[in-house]
Amino acid sequence: MNRPTGARASADGLRRTFPARPAGDTAATTWWGRAWVTALTAQSRDPGRLARGADLAARGSVDAVTVTPGLVLAYVHGSRPRPYRARLRVRPLTDDDWARLLDHIADHPAHLAALLDRELPPALAEGPVPLLPGVGDLIPDCTCPDPVRPCKHAAALCHRTARLLDQDPFVLLLLRGRGEDDLIDTLTRLSVTRAAPAPGGDELPDDEAEDPYRPPPLPGVRARDVLAAGPRPPVPPPPPVPDGPAAPPSYPSGHGGPDPLALDQLATQAAARAHALLTTGRDPLAGLGHWADAVRIAAARPGSGLTSAARALYARLARAAGRDVTDLHRAVAAWQLGGEAGLVALEEPWDPPAGPFDRARPTLLAAGHPRLRPERNRLTHPAGDRQLRLGRDGLWYGYISDPGRDDWWPTGTPGLDPVAVFGALPGGGA
Repeated sequence: MNRPTGARASADGLRRTFPARPAGDTAATTWWGRAWVTALTAQSRDPGRLARGADLAARGSVDAVTVTPGLVLAYVHGSRPRPYRARLRVRPLTDDDWARLLDHIADHPAHLAALLDRELPPALAEGPVPLLPGVGDLIPDCTCPDPVRPCKHAAALCHRTARLLDQDPFVLLLLRGRGEDDLIDTLTRLSVTRAAPAPGGDELPDDEAEDPYRPPPLPGVRARDVLAAGPRPPVPPPPPVPDGPAAPPSYPSGHGGPDPLALDQLATQAAARAHALLTTGRDPLAGLGHWADAVRIAAARPGSGLTSAARALYARLARAAGRDVTDLHRAVAAWQLGGEAGLVALEEPWDPPAGPFDRARPTLLAAGHPRLRPERNRLTHPAGDRQLRLGRDGLWYGYISDPGRDDWWPTGTPGLDPVAVFGALPGGGA
């Protein structure tokens, strides 16, 4: 039997919410589902209300159903625009009841097997701890003005709940106080405990030892005896770390298959990160943001965006990061010059402390360069075509732009000497 689809459960398993069901037949199909309905209908003196409730359920008028220990709740649409909140209450089992019920299930493994198959054996439902409510055990409630209980809205909720019980008897156990995962875990531990041999006794009971049909024990030595016999051998040393990550294989492309370029990227990245972790103990990509990682991936492609495959990759990466391709090309140039620090120098102005930045201007003047205009961590040529940026890593990065356009592109090799970096820029000698 299939479980209800689309159900959501809380982390502790004590709240399950089932989506609204479209119009259709809502009559209970199992004996326990029908018994649930009987527990409510048997206490009603108005068959007409019950019939109208069944009709509401069949028309799909019951919204999402929430089940918690002792309570079923849903909003039910009636003749008025605003739905009414209907509830059905049932008494959860006490701790003593649960202890007896769990013992009963553990003594009868077929009961648990049936539950896992979404069946409810009569011997379990009507066993030492009855699970199904009897007449008067279901307490209906509704916000509608009808003074008679159960009203048609509560009856509709009852029919909808019966269908949930049809599909999953664990809903009934949740109403009685225990979630499915907790119940299965508890029964598993209980079964293991009962199956474990008595402490210190590997001997068989007398009745089993004398059983002529019992097969002889298998030859061998118990693992605990071997491990307790002496010192354990040392752990072998790890294999040597390779000099570098290997190149990934060639991935074929096929209609409807994964993108071979994307697979190549993932495999190359995984190999490089694994090698770095082995050799340095650090992940080189830890802490990279989404944009920085996109720039890193693009910068690693041969052709730097010139080949058709690289252009397609650049377009996808830029779109995924919410930037345009020009931004990505500029960022790739910065990354190729200085890695993550180069990207930071491109995109993050900052206020450097007193020191190298303050000494750079007189040093450049002494080298014959004009007085550069300072702005935060940047020194700009009066012509507006060359610029130095002090990175957070202490290196100077060179930038060029068309005069007056303020369209700066990283160029040259970063270094500690601002005079050398500025002099290497196109036109830097002037």
